[in-house]
Amino acid sequence: MENHQLGTEIADALGLLLRRSTRARLYGRLTDGLPVDEFGYPVLSALARAGACSAAELAGEVGLDRTVVTRRATHLETAGLLRREPDPADRRATLLLLTDEGTAVVAELRRRLATLIADSLHDWPPTEAQAFAAGLTRFVADGPFS
Repeated sequence: MENHQLGTEIADALGLLLRRSTRARLYGRLTDGLPVDEFGYPVLSALARAGACSAAELAGEVGLDRTVVTRRATHLETAGLLRREPDPADRRATLLLLTDEGTAVVAELRRRLATLIADSLHDWPPTEAQAFAAGLTRFVADGPFS
């Protein structure tokens, strides 16, 4: 298969993977029974990756408007998953931080996601699954998203 055709095939697969409806279905499955919903999931997950940060910084990480992140953060705060603290570098600013419960929920979300992925690869030959993991990791690190 020529590289351009291969690139098109990968782009089509990524397009399906990154569709908002695909992500929403996945987030709904992951959050079922937890004190976070599919709308708060990306904010909570990004906060776990980024560490303490402002809503504006988190908005850039999540790819949402700051006001949307602020609203979702308020829901997560009400659920006891994050807290707000004054920014020591700028007392006018507020930082968002995970609570212990938020950290535990993120750990459960990651466990559920890893299980879903592992289950979807269950019928793959182990060498194919390992090659896929290595290739995807390399593509993310070195490809157009880096």
